[in-house]
Amino acid sequence: MTFQRARSEEHREIRRRAILDTASAMLEDMPVGEITLNELSRRVGLAKSAMRRYFESREAVLLDLLDVQLHRWVAEISVQLSDGDGGRARERGDRLAALVSRSMLRNSRLCDLIAAQPGVLEHNVSAEGLLRFKRSTHTSIGMFAEAVRRYLPELGEDSRSVCAMTLVVTGALWTYAHPSASALAVGEADPALAGLHLDFAADLETTLARLITGTLARRAG
Repeated sequence: MTFQRARSEEHREIRRRAILDTASAMLEDMPVGEITLNELSRRVGLAKSAMRRYFESREAVLLDLLDVQLHRWVAEISVQLSDGDGGRARERGDRLAALVSRSMLRNSRLCDLIAAQPGVLEHNVSAEGLLRFKRSTHTSIGMFAEAVRRYLPELGEDSRSVCAMTLVVTGALWTYAHPSASALAVGEADPALAGLHLDFAADLETTLARLITGTLARRAG
């Protein structure tokens, strides 16, 4: 794929979308940490210097990709939560935790980006770019919270904090559930340490269920 220089805002947006789509495809083959601007520019068909006309850095590309994928995921999960669901609040909370964990497991690229956000993606970007991302994320979390509040109204205004913590927990568990080769070797060398390995989906469901149950109990108490 090769491009001529964009001559209009429409063409610039097409170019930006191609860069984001290429980065997303790369995440199918490699983790965030292995994606470089050199390889990204090669696959897009733009010189590295030309890439900087659309994104200031590799991190800026991936931060925009996180924004797009998070917004898309929130839209999808909101549809799944729109169906009525009976039962006690605790039961609906458990089903909510199971639904979110299964959905996150199916969206591995999103999980990888969430895990990299604070320690990697929020560095080497301008304050202006980070502010734009934070505002968009704030909107996405608000949409997620509104869907959760409709599904589990007992959470009330705490639905937003539950949703925000869902993303934090997802990123942390994703990191720990994908240990390095050395960490895996340690577990094989000492079976007593095998219990330190996490099962992402199962542990995310359990943690979210406890978070929701605890929030419901505090509101009731």
